[in-house]
Amino acid sequence: MTGERWVLLGLAPPRAPWFEALARWATSAAIAAEFIKCISAEEVRVRLASGRPHSALLIDASSPAFDRDIVDAARTAFTPVIAVCDDRHPRFSGQEVGVAAELGAGFSAEELLDALSACCQMVGSGSGVPPPLGDSAAPEWLGQLFSVCGPGGTGASTAAIALAQGLAADPRYARRVLLADLALRADQAMLHDAHDLGPGVQEIVDAHRLGRADPDEVWRTTFDVPRRGYRLLLGLRQPHAWSALRPRAIDAAVDSLRRSFQVVVADTTGDVEGEAESGSINVEERNHLARCAVQHSSAVVAVGSPGLKGIHSLAGLIRTLIGAGVSPARLVAVVNRSPRNPRTRAEMARALTSLLDGSSGAAPRGGRGWPDWTTGAATGTSRAAGPSPGIAVARPVYVPERKIEDALRDGAPLPAALVDPLVRAAIAVSERQADEAPARPAPALIEPGTLGAWPETAERQGGGS
Repeated sequence: MTGERWVLLGLAPPRAPWFEALARWATSAAIAAEFIKCISAEEVRVRLASGRPHSALLIDASSPAFDRDIVDAARTAFTPVIAVCDDRHPRFSGQEVGVAAELGAGFSAEELLDALSACCQMVGSGSGVPPPLGDSAAPEWLGQLFSVCGPGGTGASTAAIALAQGLAADPRYARRVLLADLALRADQAMLHDAHDLGPGVQEIVDAHRLGRADPDEVWRTTFDVPRRGYRLLLGLRQPHAWSALRPRAIDAAVDSLRRSFQVVVADTTGDVEGEAESGSINVEERNHLARCAVQHSSAVVAVGSPGLKGIHSLAGLIRTLIGAGVSPARLVAVVNRSPRNPRTRAEMARALTSLLDGSSGAAPRGGRGWPDWTTGAATGTSRAAGPSPGIAVARPVYVPERKIEDALRDGAPLPAALVDPLVRAAIAVSERQADEAPARPAPALIEPGTLGAWPETAERQGGGS
């Protein structure tokens, strides 16, 4: 058909031989192709987002820009990726990364046309979007993921330790529990008196730029904490190291952690704003460690502190988490270092309810209507019967003040008064989410003759009648 041609994007290091050869073939009309040279990954993303259809993106596998993120950007724009490989390129699995085809650095015009014909479409044919590009099958099993976050100084990192310790003591998890430090300002190395700076999050994310680490390799990047029963993944060595972590590689790394452990407890930052809230893609990428963790967690523990400022910050954190896609049913509000006085606790509950409702009216006294974590049942009138339709989260978990400095300094187990309430609340939310998850539809038997006939069969039958 007139006007059909291959529209190819190209990205390679300077003076790459195949880059010059492809430009020469396109210019001399040796192949029916329009070749668009790109000098950076940013230019590739801009062209992909322009709305113009492209047949394929050819990218040199030795280029620093070649990773999961550039492949994902092309896939989002329905553009297959063809990797050009030589002896310098890193090892990777094309199916795992999402590459549609691979060519050697000295490929010929015939080899290029064969690859384009197999997985790409010419522009101008009007045949619609290209077929799916090698989606990998969803894993059959993933471990549970719990996230713990809170404003600075609330004790969220200590709460994450307590939750990991309590879950590791559960025989169902066979001591395969991981505490992963995914915070921007990572404190778990200090709290565990870790003498080694690595390996940690940076190394395991880098290992997933173009591949996937096996469970044994993931296990070797973690450290054993024998007195508390879990293993530890160290966090960023410097807060600004987030700029070296690419979002799709982070997603793959978190997925591998869940494949390798029964339970992963993520100590995350309370900042989860994305581009939609901040107007900056850089802010979203900076917060991607936390965003990935909270969006895939079966329970998210939001830690706050007592007092006027503490309850206000806790309400703000809950609203931010819900804005990032966390449903209220997956949230566990925790007031750390809370007083023992029941009346004071009830006042804090009413203040939190009022802030989340956006109203100044008083909430039901004595915690009426809040679900009870130990039984999962409501303890009073329905929360939905409140005076305003604000955010309805479960009753806060109150963790009393405990002297834990000695336990942290000595690496000893944390006291049960801190551990048990967190574990009960997190498990209750996780089990409720599992019960409410829609079951996969069972395969249905198809009786012969119930699906109709192929078009050519119908035409043949119509012509013979």
